[in-house]
Amino acid sequence: MNAVYILWKRELIRYFRSRARLVGSLGQPLLFLVALGFGLGPVFQKAGQGNYFQFLGPGVICMGILFTGVFAGIQVIWDRQFGFLKETLVAPVTRFEIMLGKTLGGATVAFVQGFFVLILTMIVGFRPQNVLMIPFALIAMFLTALFYTALGISIASLLEDMQGFQLIMNFVVQPTFFLSGALFPLTGVPSFLSVIASFNPLAYGVDAVRGSLTGVTHFGMTTDFIVLSIISVVILIIGSYLFSKVEA
Repeated sequence: MNAVYILWKRELIRYFRSRARLVGSLGQPLLFLVALGFGLGPVFQKAGQGNYFQFLGPGVICMGILFTGVFAGIQVIWDRQFGFLKETLVAPVTRFEIMLGKTLGGATVAFVQGFFVLILTMIVGFRPQNVLMIPFALIAMFLTALFYTALGISIASLLEDMQGFQLIMNFVVQPTFFLSGALFPLTGVPSFLSVIASFNPLAYGVDAVRGSLTGVTHFGMTTDFIVLSIISVVILIIGSYLFSKVEA
């Protein structure tokens, strides 16, 4: 498991060495918080739904995790193009350990990104209802990060072109985010949106984080954590198989 640790550590070093990436990755969550929070807040309150910042905060946190996690797959394509992946694959370790190390590294980066966004939301005006529930929110954030990082690496294992990866990810990421209940309540939506949300992994991540921080859930926290745990294990198995077929 030493290889897993090395690859995990490598991803963290990459992240914290890039100050531009660290600061720039907070730009989009901040834009959503300010533009939507202050822009739609009065409308949300007049509709009788309460403080929009309290509703929006968990969604923006998961948005930061989603974007950071899935685009971890770019590192696989980047390493393949510049030869680093070939050096990694010839090492005396299994493909599963390599994939696990990269996934855990990317998931940790996405989790740290989500934690920074959590702090940012609290600065803007979000307040957790019960501080004792924050650890559950952190667990939900990490499971969400683990799933989407593994998904990004799985898709990257099938591709060799960075532009193609970005196109596919944009096609996946945008609908996933907007149909997750991050920006609007899933209660009372048309039935087809409710069905789509029930098959959207991010919806359970958002719901688990929101339930932990605000006490309001749609699916129920038990269901959220069970679904997040199962899909994370499944995507790790699928990703390991796809990564085992990678040719540098």
